[in-house]
Amino acid sequence: MVEPPVRRTGQRLGTVVLDDLKERLLSGQYPAGSRISIEEVKAEFGVSKQPVMDAMRRLEAIGIVQIVPQSGCRVANYTSQEILDFFNLFGRFEGEIAAAAATRRTDAQLAELDASWQRIADLEHSSDTTVRSRGYRLLNREFHLVIHHMAHSRVMAELSERMWDMSDFFINTIGGAQHLSDAVTHRNHDHDVIRSAIRSRNAEVARVAMQSHIVETVALFRDDLDEPA
Repeated sequence: MVEPPVRRTGQRLGTVVLDDLKERLLSGQYPAGSRISIEEVKAEFGVSKQPVMDAMRRLEAIGIVQIVPQSGCRVANYTSQEILDFFNLFGRFEGEIAAAAATRRTDAQLAELDASWQRIADLEHSSDTTVRSRGYRLLNREFHLVIHHMAHSRVMAELSERMWDMSDFFINTIGGAQHLSDAVTHRNHDHDVIRSAIRSRNAEVARVAMQSHIVETVALFRDDLDEPA
């Protein structure tokens, strides 16, 4: 069941529509290929068609929605090969960001990274699998965002944001989220290797560790993918 949107004081309704639809898509509430009714979204949020279509165009630009002329909007659907290709590219890109972070980070940023790592470590003690999987998704983004800031590159950060949205979309839409709660300890061990490399300013180890960490994300849902052609 889709939860009703949370109204945010001071925000334009168009932003609320975008934020809520994006969160639903990234958390896997809409199956890949399923139709999103514009009329139903209009009625739910009490808005005209314009802010809904504006939100859909923003989501299409990310790559998680498709606007089909004369048909409406559908959740994006990708082949297994495309998903594997994505994570290979994503891993290389994040590896370069980690390498840059290792040579450019400040001591204050390193303290932020340690605190972010610890919040994920604390999550390991939760016995609620839903709390662990959702908590990891949010805290994981936070951990990697600190690394993005360490790179001191707006270009890297802005390009990476879309990739992270795609990654969350793939994991949760295909079914990897159910495995996240069991993988928190292993995933945060990877984080520990990455932060250690950044701490020691070892760019090459940071690059390789990050790339491996990202590419191995596919293991969370590999069994749910058809064999690529």
